[in-house]
Amino acid sequence: MKLVSVVVPCYNEQEVLPMFYEEIIKVTDKMSVDFPELEFEFLFINDGSKDKTLEIFHTLADRDKRVRYISFSRNFGKESGMYAGLKNAKGDYVVVMDADLQHPPAFLPEMYKYVKDGEYDCATTRRVNRKGESKVRSWFAMKFYQIMNKISQTEIVDGAQDFRFMTRQMVDAILDMSEYNRFSKGIFSWVGFNVKYLPYENVERPAGTTSWSFWGLFKYSLEGIMAFSTAPLAISSLLGIVSCIISFILIIITVFKTLVFGESVDGYPTTICVIFMLSGLQLFCTGILGQYLSKTYLETKHRPIYIAKETDELYRRKKQENQNKDGNNNNNDNSQSVK
Repeated sequence: MKLVSVVVPCYNEQEVLPMFYEEIIKVTDKMSVDFPELEFEFLFINDGSKDKTLEIFHTLADRDKRVRYISFSRNFGKESGMYAGLKNAKGDYVVVMDADLQHPPAFLPEMYKYVKDGEYDCATTRRVNRKGESKVRSWFAMKFYQIMNKISQTEIVDGAQDFRFMTRQMVDAILDMSEYNRFSKGIFSWVGFNVKYLPYENVERPAGTTSWSFWGLFKYSLEGIMAFSTAPLAISSLLGIVSCIISFILIIITVFKTLVFGESVDGYPTTICVIFMLSGLQLFCTGILGQYLSKTYLETKHRPIYIAKETDELYRRKKQENQNKDGNNNNNDNSQSVK
C-alpha cells in the first residue's frame, strides 16, 4: 500500500473547510477504488486562525481517523504552514493544496497517473488565465515572473501553483532546505526533478475571502527576489558607478563652460538637485543592502520556522483521558449507590 498525505494550510477558513472536506473525501474515495494500492491521510495546518477553523478540525478528527492537524501558537504565514505539513507528512506521496477549492481536488487522479510510473517526480497545475483578478494585480503578477526569470538562475513558471503532487524523494529534498525565509515557488524549482505542468483556468473561491492583499503579495514577491537572486545588489553597485560617471562628466562640462565661455556656475538650485539625487541613490542602495542583511540576520538567529500549540494526537489523548475520567466517576457513583 502507498500512503498519500494531503497537506492543507489553513488561515481563517471556517466557511470553506466543510465544503473542501466533502469534496476531497469524494475524490479520494473514488481514487481508492480506481487505485486500490492507495491510502490517504489529511494533514491540516491551522496557521493561527482567529475564527472557528480549529473547532472544525476537532469535528473532522472525531469523524475521520485519517484526519490529522497541527495548530500553531500564532500566525506564522503560509510558507511555515507548508513546511510544517511537509515535515510531518507520513506519506509515500505528498499533496500540497489550499482549502479554498481554488486548487480543484478533481486534478488528483490525473496527477497521480503522471507520478506513479516514475516518469515525473511532481505534477502541478499552471493557471492559463487570471479570471476573477483585477487587471492591475494580474499585470504585476506577470511582470514579477518576467523579472524573476531574467535576474535569477532559478526558473519559475508563470502561473505555477503550490498545488502539487510530489514523491517522497522530492519532499525530502525540499525539507533539506530548512531556511527561515522561505519562498516555496523558488524552492520547488531549485530542487529540480521532473515536473509535469497541467494547465487549468482560474477558479474563484466558493466562500470566504482571501487573506492575500495586494501589499502582502508585493512583499511576498520581494521575498522571492531576494531569496533567489543577488541582482539587486549588482543594481545598487551599477547605480553607484553610473552616478560617479555622470558627476564626473558634469564637472568637466561645468569647468569647460566656465573657462571657455565664461558662463557663471549656477549655485543653490544646482547644489540642491545634486544633493537630492545622490542622497536618494545612496538611500536606495543602502536599503537594498539592508534587506539582504536583515535576511541574513534572521537566518543566523536559527529561530524555529513554526511553533505547534496543539496536534490531533494531543487532542485525542486528552479526549480519551476525559472519557476515562468520566467513566471512573460513573463507576464510583454506581458503587456508592449500591452500598
